[in-house]
Amino acid sequence: MQQSTIRAWSAVHKWTSLICTAFILMLCLTGLPLIFHDEIDAALDDSTWQPANPDGPLLSLDRMLDAALENRPDHVPLFMSFDTDRPVVNVTSGPTPDASDGEMHFASFDRTSGELVPGHHEGGVMDFILKLHTDMFLGLPGMLFLGAMGFLLFIAIVSGVVLYAPFMRKLDFGTLRTERSKRIKWLDYHNLLGVVTVAWLTVVGLTGVINTLSTPIVDTWRTQALADLTEGYKDAAVPTPDEMASLDRAVAQAEEAAPDMTLQFVAFPGGGWSTDHHFAIFLHGNTSLTEHIITPALVDARSGEFADMREMPWYNKTLSLSGPLHFGDYGGLPLKILWAVLDVITIVVLITGLYLWVARRRASPAGARAQNGGAVPAQPAGGKP
Repeated sequence: MQQSTIRAWSAVHKWTSLICTAFILMLCLTGLPLIFHDEIDAALDDSTWQPANPDGPLLSLDRMLDAALENRPDHVPLFMSFDTDRPVVNVTSGPTPDASDGEMHFASFDRTSGELVPGHHEGGVMDFILKLHTDMFLGLPGMLFLGAMGFLLFIAIVSGVVLYAPFMRKLDFGTLRTERSKRIKWLDYHNLLGVVTVAWLTVVGLTGVINTLSTPIVDTWRTQALADLTEGYKDAAVPTPDEMASLDRAVAQAEEAAPDMTLQFVAFPGGGWSTDHHFAIFLHGNTSLTEHIITPALVDARSGEFADMREMPWYNKTLSLSGPLHFGDYGGLPLKILWAVLDVITIVVLITGLYLWVARRRASPAGARAQNGGAVPAQPAGGKP
């Protein structure tokens, strides 16, 4: 590789790294506890809740919805989801169908009695960390900004890989020159750890970028893929809870249309994951390969008539898969531990990259050239080839 090409790649690596490093470091630090969010939530929940009637019949979904609206009479339902290990229904509500995240209220209800289940504390430390990690409390602009930082990270990774070969042409892979100066030693650690985590960081970075695009992806699905289903509702308002058909009947029709799938959650009319006029009843597959692929059945919210069931377009499927892949949620605790170890290594790479950049700025050009055997032009300013 010519020296001019190396300098160009070095400049790309330096500036993309410098621009995104602080934000990627924040994402790595906040992402570390989020990898274990299930375990942390369980540890913080000191309740010994038991269903009121463990052996009794489950109440209907309509009754559970009534209980949620009685708990929040000034709200409308947005989502209903279901615990997999206990008879609990979770209802997210808001003052309007298009309520923002900050306006939403989440509550859990005992499906054997309709009573409120204690133990969920909104605004806790994990909610704060998740919000900071997702959008820095800035909503969609914050999500898109973090997505841009993730894209810069991807460019920094590609440029680092391109530069690694010429930088290491005179050294064996994994060489650590511990007898040299402090800066050279940390440069070798930085390069080695960067190469070790390159594949993982690429996957996590790109899935993170996809996750930041969730709002435009869902909006595209609603306005384009489902445009024909909403054609006859141009002048109709979003139905109020009193105007909605039976939720039990709607879910039963969805399950009848897909008997080999499992109910995951229900999105009510007017929300982000449904149309203004339909229940969107989401089901997922029952295999390890298909459990993260969701398929919506749409039921007219006023008449209760089945409208359609369509596979999500490819961009929605990509979004569905990117979430669990991003946090390592699909392989149990061993995979989460691996994700955490790689996250910590990435934090070390980021911090050493900043250190190397500062150290090089402090060093004179002649001194830097002497330390690296005259190879300064071939070395990225951040220290990571």
